[in-house]
Amino acid sequence: MLSSYRQIFAAPGSLAFSASGFVSRLPISMTGIGIVTMLSQLRGSYGIAGAVSAVLALSAAALGPQVSRLVDRHGQRRVTLPATALTLAAATALLACARLGAPDWTLFVCAVGMGVMPSTGSMVRARWAHLYRDRPERLHTAYSFEAVMDEVCFIVGPILSIGLATAVFPEAGVALAAVFLLVGVVLFTAQRRTEPPVHPAAHRAGGSAIRSAGLQVLVVTFVATGAIFGSVEVVTVAFAEDQGHTAASSLVLAVYALGSCLAGVVFGALRPKGSMAGRFLGGVAAMAAGMLPLVLVAALLDGTAGLAGIGAALFLAGLSISPTMITAMALVERLVPAAQLTEGMTWTTTGLALGVALGSSTAGWVVDGAGSATAYWVPVSAALFAVVTAVGGLPRLRSGLRSPEPEPVASSTGP
Repeated sequence: MLSSYRQIFAAPGSLAFSASGFVSRLPISMTGIGIVTMLSQLRGSYGIAGAVSAVLALSAAALGPQVSRLVDRHGQRRVTLPATALTLAAATALLACARLGAPDWTLFVCAVGMGVMPSTGSMVRARWAHLYRDRPERLHTAYSFEAVMDEVCFIVGPILSIGLATAVFPEAGVALAAVFLLVGVVLFTAQRRTEPPVHPAAHRAGGSAIRSAGLQVLVVTFVATGAIFGSVEVVTVAFAEDQGHTAASSLVLAVYALGSCLAGVVFGALRPKGSMAGRFLGGVAAMAAGMLPLVLVAALLDGTAGLAGIGAALFLAGLSISPTMITAMALVERLVPAAQLTEGMTWTTTGLALGVALGSSTAGWVVDGAGSATAYWVPVSAALFAVVTAVGGLPRLRSGLRSPEPEPVASSTGP
């Protein structure tokens, strides 16, 4: 298994851009929760805190793909550095406005400005695609590694952000996220030899990557997938609170991410057979099946046994996440031209972000109205919608592939 991962890092500069990309991705998992924690302490209102965080998510959803489109057209370094400077300026203004008691509307303006944060996760994957476009077995392993790194980001980031904001000072979580962004982007863009070439003429001729019918299917499916993630988080916290063990919710959710991490590591060392579109549908169906035990456990168990049961169910549900995400990124690489790869991958993460916001808000309403146990039907419903979308869009996924898929390589060893 380890030999597969050693092979992908044999390319000069690969470890440097992947490691710096990890650092620059941490702010994605730290900023939203950091804003909520900061403003709830400084302003005494979760309503304002949640609204500002939601505006940041919507701004990133609207502006993120456009920034990535500029990256594809003009190059990673040329666009990422000024986009990062704008993000840091907006973040600094947000911290100052929060600390100095500026009017609430200034917080929203700053949150909109932070929406230009570059999608370094998409840029890292674009570099892997440039390195191993003709080596599908290595590209599969590289995408698997990055999926695991995404999970690590979302385990470590919130812990750092919340811990610092509550133990040091309220702005500490957002401030550290800004430091990670600055350091990570500077180091990432310094890796010039692995930066993919730009194709401005091809990009102008092709229009936006979202015009791809297959990519549209992925994005809509990812909105539903994001709704699963967002609702599971909110409902699990509420369920743990109902059982009198609120603090244990973070451990239960970490088990969910752990299942995804382990599955991603194993999946990256395998050479899956069959079409990518078929594997994606199978992964989405597995995610839906993994949600059903949550409803049963929540209805039948309570107290410590209930939390333990939810943790076990989430661990099993998490096993399908990374393989599905890895396959989806491989599909994006086949659905859009190389000149639009960063934008295409950013659209999928945009879909996820919108889904998380939708799922968390919907789950909150259901928790308030019907209780946490009943609210586990929210991720089940989102998962079923994801399956319906994937099934209905399967012909568009298959017809949209730019070239025939290479045959899987039987052995994971060799040059």
